[in-house]
Amino acid sequence: MTAMESNTFEKAFGDFIDRHEYDEAQSALFDMVRISFKAGWESAGGNPPEPQPVIRIIHGKQDEEPLKQLNT
Repeated sequence: MTAMESNTFEKAFGDFIDRHEYDEAQSALFDMVRISFKAGWESAGGNPPEPQPVIRIIHGKQDEEPLKQLNT
């Protein structure tokens, strides 16, 4: 593959990855792998992990002063 062909390929591949359909396919593939792993884990006697939140929002008090840096 020449450098020009490689650049054309990388551009086409990048365009493909940026599509919404790729995100859906990747998500479905991840779900299948996780379901398969979980089934194997449980059949081997393991307990599945508790679901964890993806993000956690922590609210601070509005009247708190920002932490000051310590000079050492």
